[in-house]
Amino acid sequence: MGRVTAVVFGMGAVLASAMPAYGDIYREVAADGSIVLTNVHRRERKSVRLRREPPPVSAAAAPKRDTLAAALPYAALVAAAAAEHGLPEALLHALIRAESNYDPRAVSPKGAAGLMQLMPDTARELGVVDVWDPAANIHGGARYLKRLLDMFDQDLGLAVAAYNAGPGAVIGSGGAIPPFAETRRYVPKVLEHYRRLQSGG
Repeated sequence: MGRVTAVVFGMGAVLASAMPAYGDIYREVAADGSIVLTNVHRRERKSVRLRREPPPVSAAAAPKRDTLAAALPYAALVAAAAAEHGLPEALLHALIRAESNYDPRAVSPKGAAGLMQLMPDTARELGVVDVWDPAANIHGGARYLKRLLDMFDQDLGLAVAAYNAGPGAVIGSGGAIPPFAETRRYVPKVLEHYRRLQSGG
């Protein structure tokens, strides 16, 4: 009987591991020597637990999937701006990296300032009072990028080109990436970094 019981127990363990986890699973030996699998623990039958059901995890407590964007500087501010304007976090990070390399005090020779390098006129139009405030700068840049995407029918390449060279330059080039060396380098650089962040690679 011991041999038969061992075989049945082995099969029971395999079945238990394949079953959906609806609760703890116990093995009992009935009076006739047969093996019984149950989710009810009965002390008088000397139940032996084969599988423990893990405690339920609430949605709020469930661990979130790590992303490269979540580990980058200003991640919380970027996430908030991305959510508000319906943009991918990775795209905003790609722009910030290309524009200022995460330096909130960066200033370009043309006067663009802050993390997302907002020009003074653009910042005023977007309602950004303090371009040196990272949150205000990121929100302003995200709002501007969203506007450009809408302007160019969600064409990411054209929107990124317009962010760099201005929408007038894209329109003046017949709705194409302007033939400026800086812009021609800028667009693939941003898009490549964006895709790399998205893929997690």
